[in-house]
Amino acid sequence: MALSKFLDVKNDVAFKRIFGTEKNKDILIHFLNDILINGTLAPLKLSPIQEVEFLTTIQDPDIAAKKQSIVDVLCRDITGMQFIIEMQVAKTKGFEKRAQYYAAKAYSNQANKGDQYYNLKEIIFIAIADYIVFSDKAEYLSYHSILDINTYEHNLKDFFFVFIELPKFLKSREDQLENIVEKWIYFFKYATETTESDLERIIGSDEIIKRAYKELDRFNWSDIELRTYEQETKRLLDEQAILLQKLDDATQKGRQEGILIGEEKGKIEVAKNLLKAGIPIDVISQTTSLSHSEISQLKEKT
Repeated sequence: MALSKFLDVKNDVAFKRIFGTEKNKDILIHFLNDILINGTLAPLKLSPIQEVEFLTTIQDPDIAAKKQSIVDVLCRDITGMQFIIEMQVAKTKGFEKRAQYYAAKAYSNQANKGDQYYNLKEIIFIAIADYIVFSDKAEYLSYHSILDINTYEHNLKDFFFVFIELPKFLKSREDQLENIVEKWIYFFKYATETTESDLERIIGSDEIIKRAYKELDRFNWSDIELRTYEQETKRLLDEQAILLQKLDDATQKGRQEGILIGEEKGKIEVAKNLLKAGIPIDVISQTTSLSHSEISQLKEKT
């Protein structure tokens, strides 16, 4: 199999290179505008984002070492609105709760300098997941906000969540793509499978998509950068292997416990039948390995 020209954007190193650096800030801005404003399904009525400032992604230094409060990209625009962009490859239980935690953490951190709550700005969380987050939803792109459950009025406007679930995106050919949002989703899902001839059909007039692919071109990466990328890939594969081993171990343990439980139940049934046949307890004990007291208890119950 030929080596792919384009690296995997879902790799943490590649993702941050494209969406988390000053060099490619315009790619990030274009992506935010396309997903939040320009998309045909986008419900937000925002002014186009013109500029963003990157913020530290470590929201809580005390637990940063556990990677429990570190997001992939955190930035804010000139109005103070903050955007969290998170790429999630491995399926994680409660990821939607973690999304809310990250958003709440970023929101509360704004109040550290004087507790002027009325100055708190909106938080928009965008999650790109390489697995199904909401099994009851058919669409690959969903928007979430806090609404009045009776009137559906949007009074609490400071939290907004966008989930992109890649497995639900079913278009697998570049000639099927109809708009810029679909091009972005295709980019996330199929970049490593894209050829030069495919790329020309994908780009069309969207030069920013061309820039994004160019950043994924392995020939534009130094040897050191490629090694870092490969180390991150290896780390993810190692984590997946460990999880699979744990699953295998748990499955095997469950089978063994099931066999033991089954054997014990079998011995009890044999003992009950022997008791009904009038076989002495000593003989039953030798036959089933059950103790005299266990057999006596069974005799009392039968």
